[in-house]
Amino acid sequence: ILNYDIMARFRRRTCIILLLFILFICSIMMALKTLRPDRAGFGDPFGLGLLPELQQRTVLLDSKQNLLNRAQGDTVTRASNLHSIAVNTMKASMSPVKKLEEELSSPNYNFHIFYYTWYGNPQFDGKYIHWNHPLLPHWDPKIANNYPKGRHNPPEDIGANFYPELGSYSSKDPTVIEAHMKQMRSASTGVIVLSWYPPGMADENGEPTDDLVPVVLDYAHKYNLKVTFHIEPYKDRDDRSMYHNVKYIIDRYGSHPAFYRHKTSTGRLLPLFYVYDSYVTIPEIWANLLTVSGSQSIRNTPYDALFIALLVEERHKHDIHRSGFDGMYTYFATNGFSYGSSHHNWASLKAFCDSNNLMFIPSVGPGYIDTSIRPWNNHNTRNRVNGKYYETAFSAALLVRPEIISITSFNEWHEGTQIEKAVPKRTGQVVYLDYKPHKPNVYLELTQKWSEKYRKEQEQWLM
Repeated sequence: ILNYDIMARFRRRTCIILLLFILFICSIMMALKTLRPDRAGFGDPFGLGLLPELQQRTVLLDSKQNLLNRAQGDTVTRASNLHSIAVNTMKASMSPVKKLEEELSSPNYNFHIFYYTWYGNPQFDGKYIHWNHPLLPHWDPKIANNYPKGRHNPPEDIGANFYPELGSYSSKDPTVIEAHMKQMRSASTGVIVLSWYPPGMADENGEPTDDLVPVVLDYAHKYNLKVTFHIEPYKDRDDRSMYHNVKYIIDRYGSHPAFYRHKTSTGRLLPLFYVYDSYVTIPEIWANLLTVSGSQSIRNTPYDALFIALLVEERHKHDIHRSGFDGMYTYFATNGFSYGSSHHNWASLKAFCDSNNLMFIPSVGPGYIDTSIRPWNNHNTRNRVNGKYYETAFSAALLVRPEIISITSFNEWHEGTQIEKAVPKRTGQVVYLDYKPHKPNVYLELTQKWSEKYRKEQEQWLM
C-alpha cells in the first residue's frame, strides 16, 4: 500500500509538471508569434491582395483636369464655410496658450503620426462615411464564400474591432478635431501626417476632404502642432499631376504657421511629403519630378521639398534611390507583413539610407487587426499584448537611431492601428476589443513615454 501511494503521488506530480511545461511552451510560442512573427510576409496572400496592382483602392471623382480646377474653386467655398464654423468654435473654447503649455507635454517634431479625416456621420455629413465600411471579399471566390458579406450599420455596428471614446464621429466636427489635437499633443507627438487626396478626389469609400485642411491647420496651431501631407495614390498620379498638386498644397497652405517644414543637414527648411504606394509608379516617372535634370523637375524651384517614399519590398530601396526620393518610410504596423515593416530589417535599411544620403523613417504601431472589414485576414492580426507590442516596435526603432519616427496611426480604426482613446463596448452580437486593464488613453501615455526616451537618447547620439 505504501509503495502504491508513493507511485500515485509520483504520477500526479509528473502529470502536473508535464502540464505546466506544455503551458509554458504554448505561452512562449504565442508571444513569439505576436511580437516577432516568422510568416505573413510580403509574399503572403494578404500582402498580394492589398497591393495596388491587384486591388486599386482609390477613385477619381472628377477625372479631367478642367473638372479638377473647378473642384478647387468649389473647395474654396466649402473650406470658407467650414473655416468660419471652426473659428467661431475656437473663439468659444480657446484657453490661454500658457495654460495649455503647462498641462500638456511639449511636442516632439521628430515624432510624426498618421491622421485620417475621412469619417462622417448624419449630424455633420448627412450620412455615415467610413464607419459603415463594407466587408471586403477575399479575391479567391472559394474562400470568400465562407465569410459574411454586406456592410456595417453605425452607430452600434462600425467598421472597426475597437470602439472610439468619441463614438462614430464626424471628422468635420470642430469639437472632435480639437479633441484629437489635444490627444496628439498629450502624446508628445509633434507632426500630424494628414492623409490627403487632391480636391474632388477621395478613397473608394469616402468623399473629398481637402476642404478640411484649413480647419486642421488652425487647430494644430492652437496646440503648437505642425501638419504635413500623406499624399495618397489618387488615379493617374504621375510626375505632372504631382507637380501640380505639390504646387497647390504649398501655394494654398504653405504660409500657415502650422505648415511643417523640416530643417535639413544643410540648414534648408523644406516641406516634407510622404508618398503612399509610391512603388506603383516606375522610377523613370518619379525621376522626371525628383531629379535636377528631370523634365518636370521640382528641384531648385519654390516648390522643392523632401519626398519620402513607401518601402515594401527590399528591392524598392534601389528604386527609391534611383527615383530621386529623399528618404523612405515603412508605414505598416504589422511586424513581418512586409520586408520594410519587419523590425529586424531596419538596421540594414538604415545603413543603406546612410550610405546613399537618404532619410530612413521607421513606422511603429500598437498592433494590427482588420477582421471587421477583412474577416478572412485573422492570420495577420498582431495582438497588442497590453502595450508590449507597441513598446517592442519603439525599442526596435530607437536601435537604428532614426532622425524621425512615424506612428501608424492616430485613428486608422479599420485596421486597428489607432492610439486614439477607445472604450469597452458590447452591443447585440458585437463585442468590441478595448485597452483593458488599462485606461482609454494608455497608448497616448506610452507614446509620450517613448517620445521622452527618444529625446534623451538622441542627445547621446549627437554628442
